[in-house]
Amino acid sequence: MAFEKFDPNDEESFDKMREFFNPSQVDQSVRHALQICWMMLPNDKRNVDELERQFRRIVDRALKDTCEDDQAFGKS
Repeated sequence: MAFEKFDPNDEESFDKMREFFNPSQVDQSVRHALQICWMMLPNDKRNVDELERQFRRIVDRALKDTCEDDQAFGKS
């Protein structure tokens, strides 16, 4: 694991953070979430179709909540 210090007063800190992370960070997080979801499924429902259904349900809910939060807190 790598660490990078970011200065909150540095106007370029967001750009530096974006350079530090890359798409593989997201890919790794998604794969980890899939693995946890798989382990949480009951044994009789552990199949790829059910995993996809449950994972999409969770992601769709998270995206919906994010949109609602954005509207509620006026960040757009």
